[in-house]
Amino acid sequence: MAAAPAVASATTITGPYVDLGGGYDLTQTQSFKVKGFDEETGANTSEKGKIHHKNGWTGYASFGWGFGNGLRAEIEGTYLRSNLNGSAGPGVSTHGKDSSYGGFGNLIYDIDLKQFGIDAPVTPFIGAGAGYLWTQEHAKFSSADGNSSLHGTRGGFAYQAIVGAAIDTGVPGLQVTAQYRMIGQPGSFRNGQFGFSAENGSTNHTSIDHRFNHLFMLGLRYAFDTAPPPAAPAPVVAAPAPLPARSYLVFFDWDASALSARARQIVAEAAQASTHVQTTRIEVNGYTDNSAAHPGPRGEKYNLGLSNRRADSVKAELIRDGVPASAI
Repeated sequence: MAAAPAVASATTITGPYVDLGGGYDLTQTQSFKVKGFDEETGANTSEKGKIHHKNGWTGYASFGWGFGNGLRAEIEGTYLRSNLNGSAGPGVSTHGKDSSYGGFGNLIYDIDLKQFGIDAPVTPFIGAGAGYLWTQEHAKFSSADGNSSLHGTRGGFAYQAIVGAAIDTGVPGLQVTAQYRMIGQPGSFRNGQFGFSAENGSTNHTSIDHRFNHLFMLGLRYAFDTAPPPAAPAPVVAAPAPLPARSYLVFFDWDASALSARARQIVAEAAQASTHVQTTRIEVNGYTDNSAAHPGPRGEKYNLGLSNRRADSVKAELIRDGVPASAI
């Protein structure tokens, strides 16, 4: 999937391709810590809580290059958004939204199932990527003591793991993809990277722990260089080996030039063989007149004439059996 790189069965990609997709985003609950200064009391403050993420969605677009051996490299732009809802702590409710956007460089490997003896229009793939994401938080916290908010946009390093499968559609170069991705942002939002404000006028800074997004997506991928493989050469039919040359013996009765029934049968066999044998040899054999009735030169002349008449009889029989006179 040889890879034939995808198109009746799955192929690996050679050359440029584009990939678009989207789906469901499930972001794990995050813990946060708020440290600040209460302007009314003049005291330092420290609080902890949780951010609960509800249903979200994601989309991506990528452009890449396949090397023909299953390996692909691509650049990707991605966007994620989820709603915030739930309890941030005892007596504290949360609502709002957050979003992330940025880019990755990915390295992906397509697994050719044909190497395992499986001929199916499906190509599993695995991969990993690294990049940079900006996260924007808009969260509001409500309690009996008052309201507060978490807000800001900051960026940091991000990574992702990729696993999925591409399914051929029957359209050259076009595949449907189904995949799972896990995006992580390790400690990207520490040291006061978000502002936290309260109604009492205190100003705080918030650190949020490791963020994990679990993405379940469907997409379409199109590879541009999908010329069909050259047609298999037509099988070469070897010409049958010529049959070995064969000699046929035709016997005549004593002092006779007429063909017997057996002699005609032998001549017919020779005529048939001449259609697929380059050379067919017929030997004429029989007794001539060696008696005293034709002694000396007269006898030699008679015997030569008899031999010629016998040869003419064989030739005439060959012509009757379909052999051209020019071929005799």
